[in-house]
Amino acid sequence: MRVLVVEDETALAEAICAILRREGYAADMANDGKTGLDKAMSGKFDCMILDIMLPVMNGLDVLSYLRVMQNEIPVLLLTARSEIDDRIKGLDCGADDYLTKPFATGELLARVRAMTRRLGIAPDINPKFGDITLDLKKGELICQTSSVVLGRKEFRMMELLISSSGNIVTKESFAEKIWSGEDDSANNNIEVYISFLRKKLQMLHSHVQIKTRRGIGYCLEVTQ
Repeated sequence: MRVLVVEDETALAEAICAILRREGYAADMANDGKTGLDKAMSGKFDCMILDIMLPVMNGLDVLSYLRVMQNEIPVLLLTARSEIDDRIKGLDCGADDYLTKPFATGELLARVRAMTRRLGIAPDINPKFGDITLDLKKGELICQTSSVVLGRKEFRMMELLISSSGNIVTKESFAEKIWSGEDDSANNNIEVYISFLRKKLQMLHSHVQIKTRRGIGYCLEVTQ
């Protein structure tokens, strides 16, 4: 199951994503309301953790727009606001649940499970593509009975590639999500890590290959 985390505090958003991944969820994040809305409207996510106080577009406006557009993605509002009026307003806008900061990890996970369970959504324990599986807890790439351990950046790159289901992941997307868009050498690093991943796929004798779309990015393809 794919969870979208919309939170402008980058460290907190990354921590929530890490917590979710350890529990078997695929997680992605957005740091402002407009980006979060665009991602939510893509239909690629099964549920959403949404902060209220966001730049560009606040969380309640995001939520209201989703519901007006008849987008029924389950939404857990996450905010520092604890007043009862704010909770009521959030729920009236169409939120499925509400959690205030600071929160306990266990409660966050319990609320995500409850929210998705009510809607009959079961988490995909480990994402798959072709004959490969990404073990989210062990950090391993698996092909049939063979496996190889991935480094942290290799793991995140492969997670992005698999979650894109054969669609192109741009270099800009890799740079933003893995190198935080701050490293001027990110493009060179991306090419190096793609090379590492290709070698590991070869070691596993997988039919999955990483294809280059010159000037754009990379995607997974199954070859015979």
